[in-house]
Amino acid sequence: MKAISSMATRHVLADLAAAAAEAGLPEVRFESVGGVDAARRVAAGERFDLVFLAAGALERLGADGHVDAATVTPLLLSQVAVAVPSGSDQPATRPAGAAFADAEGVRTALRAASRIGYSTGPSGTALVRMVDDWGMADEVGDRLVQARPGIPVAKLLADGEVDLGFQQLSELVGQPGVRILGVMPGDCAIDTVFSGAVATAAADAAAARGILTLFASDSVAPVKAAHSFGTP
Repeated sequence: MKAISSMATRHVLADLAAAAAEAGLPEVRFESVGGVDAARRVAAGERFDLVFLAAGALERLGADGHVDAATVTPLLLSQVAVAVPSGSDQPATRPAGAAFADAEGVRTALRAASRIGYSTGPSGTALVRMVDDWGMADEVGDRLVQARPGIPVAKLLADGEVDLGFQQLSELVGQPGVRILGVMPGDCAIDTVFSGAVATAAADAAAARGILTLFASDSVAPVKAAHSFGTP
């Protein structure tokens, strides 16, 4: 079974696929690319059985008939975290709690940073919109550095290209050269729901639905937690 996903979910989906295989379900072979590119390829008619993307992107593909809208299933909740370079090769560990007490702490950190890294996809879009909503676009806009497609913010931090980074927690945990300060505080949290859907071109739609059912079940919640994802 052929599936496509965004880079942000590649590791957890691989482990979920392994759990599905252990349960006797068909093998799923994933291709993970930038979310924008994945949506473009599905919309262009490339054949896949399953598609895993941010919920909004999947809903648009469903509305246009590229995936079965009735099968769009929320699977993963991802929180955006804040990180800085660590100056160490040790892999980053998951922090406890929020990076700052409130949004004012985030604004202070933005003002103090020389270069601010953020990701492509919905979380990066949400950060830029938040900066604009705060009236800080002119103040920090020229210091915002968007990671190139397929390049995680963690690498920008580790390579010294930025000194403050915003990225989904699951993409920062385990990466060398970064120290995770914590997730965004509640009054400015950026959360992304990733969903799965059966592609309209699926060779075996019933088997694909079975995979989605397992991926959404409580039995695989520990797999999601191990990769720093929650359940929507």
